[in-house]
Amino acid sequence: MNYGEIKKTDIGNGEGVRVSLFVSGCTHHCQGCFNRETWDFSYGKPFTEETQQEIVRLLNADYISGLSILGGEPFEPENQRALLPLLRQVKERYPGKNIWCYTGYLFDRELLKESRARCEVTDEILSLTDVLVDGEFIQEQRNISLRFRGSENQRIIDVPKSLKEGRVCLKEE
Repeated sequence: MNYGEIKKTDIGNGEGVRVSLFVSGCTHHCQGCFNRETWDFSYGKPFTEETQQEIVRLLNADYISGLSILGGEPFEPENQRALLPLLRQVKERYPGKNIWCYTGYLFDRELLKESRARCEVTDEILSLTDVLVDGEFIQEQRNISLRFRGSENQRIIDVPKSLKEGRVCLKEE
């Protein structure tokens, strides 16, 4: 997996001050995407063990609330496989910090059911994710007043509650 950027202090992609990783590779190709260069799986730098350890180190600061993973598309199967060790390490080392993930795939229709996004690690990735912002960006539904999402169709999902209750539970603001 490659990545386009690591933001050390990000306040736009989840609650609080966060470390954000922008992975490369996306097959959605949403019209109006703010990060088109990350559609290319080869864009950016290789995600290495050193990269992972840098992110873990950045999360150590008390003022950091958690990790956000964006793209590109984190739920492309090849990206899921590369992200799993990072998410495991973050949850183990920082149980009080949360993980937000952004995806164009729909939680209940594509990540929990058979689709091109599902692979052998999808369920574990979801079990390590606290908040999922799902749905493709739709230019016609763009709304700059929304918090943590770009278009009105996108949902902010409380993943642990949704998995426990077997239905989509939106995160309470």
